[in-house]
Amino acid sequence: MTSSRDIAVRHSFARDACGLELVPESVARPKTETDVVALLREASADRVPVTPAGGQTSTTGASITDRGILLSLRGLTDIGDVDRERLTVRAQAGVNLGDLKRRLAADGLLFAPDPTSEDDATLGGAIACNASGARSLLYGATRPHIAALRVALADGSVHELRRTRLEKNTVGYAAVHDPIDWFIGSEGTLGVILEAELSLLPLPPNVTGLAIPFPEEHVALDFIIAARSSTDVSPRCLEYFDGRALEVARTAEGAADWASGAGALVYVEQAAAAGSEIPLDAWLMLAQNCAAAENDILVYEGTAALRDARRLRHTVPSTMIERGNRYRGTGGRRVSTDWAVPYRRLKDAIAASRRYAADAGIDQPVVYGHAGNGHPHQNFIARDADELARMEQVVERTLKYVIGVGGTVAAEHGIGKIKRKWLPLQLTPLQLGMMAAMKHTLDPKLLLAPGNLF
Repeated sequence: MTSSRDIAVRHSFARDACGLELVPESVARPKTETDVVALLREASADRVPVTPAGGQTSTTGASITDRGILLSLRGLTDIGDVDRERLTVRAQAGVNLGDLKRRLAADGLLFAPDPTSEDDATLGGAIACNASGARSLLYGATRPHIAALRVALADGSVHELRRTRLEKNTVGYAAVHDPIDWFIGSEGTLGVILEAELSLLPLPPNVTGLAIPFPEEHVALDFIIAARSSTDVSPRCLEYFDGRALEVARTAEGAADWASGAGALVYVEQAAAAGSEIPLDAWLMLAQNCAAAENDILVYEGTAALRDARRLRHTVPSTMIERGNRYRGTGGRRVSTDWAVPYRRLKDAIAASRRYAADAGIDQPVVYGHAGNGHPHQNFIARDADELARMEQVVERTLKYVIGVGGTVAAEHGIGKIKRKWLPLQLTPLQLGMMAAMKHTLDPKLLLAPGNLF
């Protein structure tokens, strides 16, 4: 198939959520797998780089490029019938994740991964970065919910990969036992995801959410530890908002007076099976024991209310993206982190990062996210190139601390182009060499997603 060099089309695919703008040399918008294969074969023969992209919600620059072809997979939108016996469904890479989840929910089923951007993201993009979300505390990230993948390599060859279900296996190196895992989280560097078979769960019939305000950050973070340690509650998410994030949410919802004395917020959800009750009294007792602002606790029950709670959470990153975009013209942007530490170390890690920001004389970040997994998001807004450089120095100093306490530089959004300079903080030369060997084996001409990871 041919690709478009129209400047307006190219500019429409030049941005994701990271704050950079990279204008591709051309854009391809296939409608079928056959189209994708033909393009890859032609690009391989001509040695033209190809960067796969879905909904372009990436915060790392993984889905934008200024080299070769931007391959938009949004046109691959077929969804198969649900296999109710095996609880699986097949869907193509361009399927909108939110639409897919709503379609499954109508049948009483759940595809568990829930990235905040699911109403804009595609299935292929979620798989390519191993997306997770608030409920990954209970369900995990995308990887365990992928039963099979259909993938095209850089040369256009198509491979069907199915996850093994063996309890014992001694054939070869462990790293080659499940080739499906090579591509989940590979950020487009090893192959192009065409289609996936998804493992589904029964939709929980009973879910309750609680928004619990606290007077100070350290008290809220202590509550996170208490909730994870308790045998009386079983959260499927524990989401944190610091004072600045809470203010963003209040403003967006027009609720400036709600919990006016609070300096932090924890949002929790718990699901229960049919016939079982949510332990609401246990949650309220736990909140009381941790000095929560009891009179301001909000309870969310029912699909519509839980959707409202989700929207409240989403206002924070969407607002921060808008704030960062104001400073593109002066060399600034949003600086977003997704590091993680063992959850008991989270309070100390956030405190350390705040000290580093104060030392550098920059504004404190807005902090929110998946505290139950020890995984916050820190959003800084750089107003110019000088501020951007100082903020990235603070991030690097934070990441060194994070690695020192057993954490990771990227827990959810991947590496892309933005964070590749920090990959060696965590991975040894031996590990990086193994990654390079896989890349050279699967993409010997180094054409796929140039600039991502490497």
